[in-house]
Amino acid sequence: MRQFFSLPAPLRPTPDRSASQRCTPLVLALCLCLGACSGLRDKLPSAGGLISPYRIDILQGNVVTREQAKALQPGQTREQVRGLLGSPLLTSVFHADRWDYVFTFRRQGQAPQQRRLTVFFKGDVLERHEADELPSESEFVSSLDSRRKADKVPALEATEAQLKAFESRNAAPGAAPAPPPATPATSYPPLEAPGATR
Repeated sequence: MRQFFSLPAPLRPTPDRSASQRCTPLVLALCLCLGACSGLRDKLPSAGGLISPYRIDILQGNVVTREQAKALQPGQTREQVRGLLGSPLLTSVFHADRWDYVFTFRRQGQAPQQRRLTVFFKGDVLERHEADELPSESEFVSSLDSRRKADKVPALEATEAQLKAFESRNAAPGAAPAPPPATPATSYPPLEAPGATR
C-alpha cells in the first residue's frame, strides 16, 4: 500500500523515548509558570481589592430620637405612643404589653448603627420605657449626611482691595482703563403713546 502523506519529523514516534519521557519537559514548564504566577499574587493587589461593587444604604425600622423619647410619659395610651413613635417594628402575641422599636442603618464604608427602644404597657397605659443611647434629631441627620464636608465654607465675596488687585494683575499693557459703569435711568418713556386707543 502506498502512503500519500508523511508525518513531520517531530510528530513521528521515536522508538527510543517513552510517553512519560516526552511529557516531562512540558510538565516542568507548566509547573514553573504556575509557581511564578503564585509568587506575583502576593506582590500585586487583586482585582477584587481594586474594584468593589456599590452597595445601597439599608435603613430598617423606626427612627426614634432623644426628643421623642423625652415626650413619652407614664400614663399615655397606646394610641398616644403610636402617634409619637409610629407603629412598632416588633410586637409579640406572647408579650402583648411590650412594643419594640428597633432601628438599623448600614452604609458601605461606615460602621452599622443599631438602636432599640422598648415601651412597656400595663393594660392600655404606658408604664415605662427602656432605650439605648439615642441621638438628637440633628445628630441623626448629620450622621446620615456623610458626604458633606465639615470644612469652613470659603467667602464668596471679594473686597474692594482684592478686586483692584485683580484688575491690576490682569490689565493688558497699554489698555485704557475701563469706563465707570453707567448710572441707571430714573425716568422711563411711557409704554403707550398718549391718546392711542386699541
